[in-house]
Amino acid sequence: MFGKLTAIRGNQITIQLDNELNHYKLAKWANGKQPTVELHVDDSRMISPDQRRKIFAMLNDMAHYCGYEARDMEAEMKFQYYIKTGSEEFSMANCTMSQANEFLTFLLDFCFQFGIPFKTRTWDMIPDTYPKAMQCLRHRQCVICGKLHSDIDHFTPVGIGSRKLVDHRKLYFECLCREHHQERHQLGAKSFIAKYHIKPIRLSEQDLINLHIMTRKRMNEIDERIEQNEEQQTRISINRDPI
Repeated sequence: MFGKLTAIRGNQITIQLDNELNHYKLAKWANGKQPTVELHVDDSRMISPDQRRKIFAMLNDMAHYCGYEARDMEAEMKFQYYIKTGSEEFSMANCTMSQANEFLTFLLDFCFQFGIPFKTRTWDMIPDTYPKAMQCLRHRQCVICGKLHSDIDHFTPVGIGSRKLVDHRKLYFECLCREHHQERHQLGAKSFIAKYHIKPIRLSEQDLINLHIMTRKRMNEIDERIEQNEEQQTRISINRDPI
């Protein structure tokens, strides 16, 4: 259903629906569960010159790498986008800002997934809103220059002992090529991050497993050990309490 947003008060909104909605129909759609809705605000603003420039820079890099003509590359990627999203056809000349952002995100995800390299100029144009640091870690690309087959670097020191004993879920990571990895050690972590304006991030449990940093078995062992220690501390505390 569609409607118009008529009021906003904190985290509560009022929507005037284009068609009437009765309780019977709502209950039927919700299948006996608590009804939920998704709010999608139509962005009627037109694609900006900056968005168009970034998209065409990406398409040109992809065309050069894949051996396509730039126009053919655009047609191919739009076709792939339509298949994946079910979107209607659009033109780069007059699509909306939200449509352009979605297509740009699709192109970035596609390049990371299939290892299509970016030129330095294109790499620097990736929007700050795009989760580049996470994609770089997942696909082993340097977060600074985009070089493939880069190193996963611990921003948080892990010490000299065995890394098998470390709970990597609590640590922060960045992906760096060999050259930038060496520079990071020369400058020190804080100076290096200040120079390149990057932000180390935590990895999800599934990403840690996929990247062979931790195993599910090791995570469970750590969780069991923590639980045992907490139980032991609780028993000690109870025994110390006066009767």
